[in-house]
Amino acid sequence: MTLELQGLGVSRGIAIGRAHILFHNQLDVREYLIPAFSIEQEVDRLKNATEQAREQLLAIRDHIPANAPTDVSSFIDTHLLMLNDSSLTTIPISMIRSRRCNAEWALQLQRDALINVFNEMDDPYLRTRQDDIDHVVTRIHRILADEQVADHEVPDGRLKGHIIIAEDLTPADTVLMQHQGIAGFVTEHGGATSHTTILARSLGIPAIVGIESVRRYIQDNEPLILDGELGILIASADDTITTEYQQKLVAFRAHIASLHRYKTQATKTKDGREIKLLANAELPEDISLISNAGAEGIGLYRTEFLYMNRAAPPEEEEQLAAYRDVVESIDDPVTIRTFDLGADKTVDGGRHHGPTVNNPALGLRAIRLCLGQPAMFRIQLRAILRASAFGKVKIMFPMVSNLQELTQAKNQLESCKQELDREGINYDQHLEVGVMIEIPASAVCAEMFAKQVDFLSIGTNDLIQYTLAVDRVDDQVNYLYDPLHPAILRLIHMTLLAGKKHNIDVSMCGEMAGDPRLTRLLLAMGLNHFSMHPNAILEIKQIINETDLTQLPRNTLEILNMDNPFDAEYVLETINSYN
Repeated sequence: MTLELQGLGVSRGIAIGRAHILFHNQLDVREYLIPAFSIEQEVDRLKNATEQAREQLLAIRDHIPANAPTDVSSFIDTHLLMLNDSSLTTIPISMIRSRRCNAEWALQLQRDALINVFNEMDDPYLRTRQDDIDHVVTRIHRILADEQVADHEVPDGRLKGHIIIAEDLTPADTVLMQHQGIAGFVTEHGGATSHTTILARSLGIPAIVGIESVRRYIQDNEPLILDGELGILIASADDTITTEYQQKLVAFRAHIASLHRYKTQATKTKDGREIKLLANAELPEDISLISNAGAEGIGLYRTEFLYMNRAAPPEEEEQLAAYRDVVESIDDPVTIRTFDLGADKTVDGGRHHGPTVNNPALGLRAIRLCLGQPAMFRIQLRAILRASAFGKVKIMFPMVSNLQELTQAKNQLESCKQELDREGINYDQHLEVGVMIEIPASAVCAEMFAKQVDFLSIGTNDLIQYTLAVDRVDDQVNYLYDPLHPAILRLIHMTLLAGKKHNIDVSMCGEMAGDPRLTRLLLAMGLNHFSMHPNAILEIKQIINETDLTQLPRNTLEILNMDNPFDAEYVLETINSYN
């Protein structure tokens, strides 16, 4: 009997293969008292387990194919760096000595403290970084428990062509299994912005997350079909369904192979409208991936990585070196976003100061934190200004909600310019300044902002989250996270009209920009600058180059007024159906 399960499709593609179910024994971490004479032995036990974890990760990194995207190894490097971080190594050792507790318990206590810090973050992307802490701690715990290396870490080919069914997967799991030739994976947990799902997209592995208790419904070695775009898992499909998906799989592979011809082509609709395709970047290592994708610049360069997991904020010279490396590596403009950190900042080893924040999503974050920490903010502004002497740089302020915040930020920037002038340090005197439109207030007031800046950038991830009051990484409510909600589409359209009226560029740097289903709709709404994950660029370019906007239905923008989601989906299918 055919069974169909619905989850969240996070990496497009189709996989056909048999199930391989991963079960990890649930670790039971308990506290017990260590005799005084055994304390140093327990410390050595933790140190040895940490070193074994490091050796395992190094072995995993050695198995990464040479042609894999650069961000694949960077995920493993992140875990290796955590194993060197005092907040995860030195502090548990101090706990063992001061509390005379066992290594497992000391590690668990510190894990819980760090997870609490990340849980308080409002940014879904940063909040899901807690997964990395969990994965690293679990690896050490399993070594302390003398567990054997998991089956999927043994490269014997047994997983080739299988669809992995698991509670959750680490980036290391994903790399290893991709190297063994898995067809795809399905997990019970996970979100669209976790490291594992980002990695799946980079590696081209079809994937679905959020199918609750999937391991209870699927049997090991059962034939499966995975549709990563629709988020559908089909078990024991009949011949008709299987044949249909086999044909879809062949067509999808041919489609992906054909995209490379678009790399050197200009991005222009059939009726002559020129479009800019930009890339989002988080790490310097992303630059080669961006160049290979044919992006025309970086529409969003996140700077949070410079501030995370360290005892103090980065100094000006360190930031300048990081920004300069990126700017000099790419001939096109680089839009650098000032730090978008939460109320806890995580720049002091995870220690939290002040009263407990009940709702950090609405608290001291992004531009509010920048203005509240002017010394730290000015260091970054000076570094960005100095980097502009080495290439085309734009600066962007996140989560601006009113003109007063924008004015204060621009005043700080102007003050930094005057400092550099007095010091005789070069920078781009005409550096463009923009703001992110990512909360309803800024979208409603987009015309006011458009009068004060050189460009706007729509951050759809937060805009949707704040407008609909939905946490998209919360499995219980993420079904309400809807880019086609009329409120979202109206706010986007309002922002685009504001940019057009005041003759400034408006870009979109959220997930919507890289969603092929939405490309034609966004073009019809007037979007000319898309910024997305590099791996999405060629597919979006193909859609744009094959679109004749004069052929879209005249009632396309009526979707802004549709309160029935089925009607909106029908309009979307209509505008995407013509060739």
